[in-house]
Amino acid sequence: MKPVIIGIAGGTASGKTTVAKRIYENALAYGKVTMIRLDDYYRRLDHLSLEERQKVNYDHPTSYDVELLVEHLRMLQNGMSINKPTYDFVMHNRSDVTEVVESSPVIILEGIMTFAIPEINEMCDIKIYVDTADDIRFIRRLKRDIRDRGRSVESVIDQYLTTVRPMHLLFVEPSKKYANIIIPEGGHNQAAIDLVSTKIIDLILKAEK
Repeated sequence: MKPVIIGIAGGTASGKTTVAKRIYENALAYGKVTMIRLDDYYRRLDHLSLEERQKVNYDHPTSYDVELLVEHLRMLQNGMSINKPTYDFVMHNRSDVTEVVESSPVIILEGIMTFAIPEINEMCDIKIYVDTADDIRFIRRLKRDIRDRGRSVESVIDQYLTTVRPMHLLFVEPSKKYANIIIPEGGHNQAAIDLVSTKIIDLILKAEK
């Protein structure tokens, strides 16, 4: 049985990562599940200084190494393992650390541009969009970037207004039309998470027969 790729998209700080993790944890008790973050596939920017990397528009589809991600997804679909890259948000660059990821019946791919990048959108068998109000998403992002990434309030606001919001309106929000399932309020929507988890568990059990 060919592995099923489940794409989970949504705006920044919409709760898509929480949704992906809870679905992953629910399904893991029944068999192998693979989870991949689109953010780990940002392009290497070794040729730029840290100051220059801080000015890059990371909210545009071209900021991702789509070729590598497509290659890795195809390898996983063919039952092969991959050496997945990891991303350092403090240094604004791909790190030298890689993680060995094995194939499984269900592959969960999570990231804001999952449906906005045609090559990736086409590979997703089930598409879930996490839809959360803009003001809630901004507040969450502000808190996260200050707490986890050492950012200043000013830098977060500036990035949000210059790239995050415009790119959301241009790419992320329109990609919602591709979704099979829309989950309002992200990780707080336990009923939706349970329903999706049930579907994924069913796929795992069928694959193991």
